Amino acid sequence: MKETAGVTSTDTGLEGAVWNVVGQIYTPKLHSDNAMIWHAVVPADTFVPPHVHPTQDEWILVVEGNLEVDFGYEEGNVKPNKAGPGDLIRMPMGLAHGVFNRSGAEAKCVFGVAPSRKIYDLFCALDGVTEPEELVRISALHEVDFLPPPPEA
Repeated sequence: MKETAGVTSTDTGLEGAVWNVVGQIYTPKLHSDNAMIWHAVVPADTFVPPHVHPTQDEWILVVEGNLEVDFGYEEGNVKPNKAGPGDLIRMPMGLAHGVFNRSGAEAKCVFGVAPSRKIYDLFCALDGVTEPEELVRISALHEVDFLPPPPEA
C-alpha cells in the first residue's frame, strides 16, 4: 500500500474509519506498508492487556492525560512506566507490554507501529469485540499475541 499526500483532519480517520477497541476509540491517521499511526482516546480505568508484537516496533506519544505501560513480563518482574503529556513510550518488537490508564481521567495519545503488517486489518476485525477470548483469537491471526491479564488489571 502506498501512502498518499494530504492531510488527515483532526475529526476524521482514513476513509472515515473509527474503531472501538476494548473501550478505547482509535482513529487511523496514516497507513502504509511502512507504518501505521492512529489517535486514541483512552478512558479512565481501561487497558490493553499484556501482549507482544513479534513483527513490529510500537510507540505511544501521550498528548493529554497520563498512561502507564508495564514491562518486565518476561522476567516476572512487572514494573509500570508512567508517561504524561509530551512523553514518548517505546515498545520494541518482541517485548511484552501492557498499556493502562490508571489515572482516573481520560487520556489522549498517538500510537504508531512500524512496519504496519496486519494491524489495520486487526483493528477492523476487533471493532466492537467485547469478549476477551475472541479478542485474543483474532489478534493471534494478525500477529499480536496476548499474555494472560495481570490480576491487578
